[in-house]
Amino acid sequence: MAWSIDDLASQKGRTVLITGGNSGIGLETARPLADLEAHVIIACRSPERATAALEDMLQGNPKAQVEAVQLDLADLDSVAECAQALAQRIDKLDVLINNAGVMAVPRSETRQGFETQFATNHLGHFALTGRLFGLLKSAPEAVVVNVASLAHHFGFINFFNLHGRLFYDPWFAYAQSKLANLLFTLALQHRCAEQDVSVKAVAAHPGLSATNLAYTTSRILGTPLGDMLMQVVNEIVAQPAAAGALPTLFAGFDPSVEGGDYIGPNGPGELRGPPRKVATSLMARSNSVAEQLWRVSEEATGVVFDFS
Repeated sequence: MAWSIDDLASQKGRTVLITGGNSGIGLETARPLADLEAHVIIACRSPERATAALEDMLQGNPKAQVEAVQLDLADLDSVAECAQALAQRIDKLDVLINNAGVMAVPRSETRQGFETQFATNHLGHFALTGRLFGLLKSAPEAVVVNVASLAHHFGFINFFNLHGRLFYDPWFAYAQSKLANLLFTLALQHRCAEQDVSVKAVAAHPGLSATNLAYTTSRILGTPLGDMLMQVVNEIVAQPAAAGALPTLFAGFDPSVEGGDYIGPNGPGELRGPPRKVATSLMARSNSVAEQLWRVSEEATGVVFDFS
């Protein structure tokens, strides 16, 4: 029998943080958790969009315990400020869903001088998780969910050109950042298990889902034909964002999920369908690459996880 939101248990007493929780997959992840009485915190760049998302959730459920915190994952100073603000609001974090991201944008650099996709999709989430690790350890059985993508199958980590300074392709950079999400999951789960820390690291991908991310990419790249193609894909091929959120919800909240699992849709090509455990690429299972990426990420962010 296919897994659905109806299989989720009450989340009363649990605190959940979702990056990019103001729209798309993030909002569709937040909404049912709020309905199930979780304390839901959405983290996003725009206060206006955050307010609109909170109003949306409260309109459907006036008793929902929802709030927002400002976060720009492309700015490590913002990540530090967000973590500090959360430490003053909550005493534990049960589930961290690293969902926000950018896709196939033209090359640019962040305030700290990193390529924007790698910085936003990986380094920002690495730093945020590390800075919130104390709150995660304070929860009885915390879970970190890293939202990856089918695109990781086409990626590899080019340590000689991580930030696209020698050459840059927007789609390769995106695939590299999504592969980094899975390698981060692998290394984090290994460390938690080795140090007997009760934090579980898992990953998920939404398949092909109708969200604003694809539209935004085609508009930024300035291709009218691409915009038209994205519209056709979203309306005819892609599943709704609510369905795309199911793998994330399954990964973060179903008791059958184990540390290191990767969850995606069960349909052909993993494009759509109910969630199930799926396979990563061979590269995403490389412990040596994961360890090297961890060291590089620590050096870039200045964040060192405390596993004590």
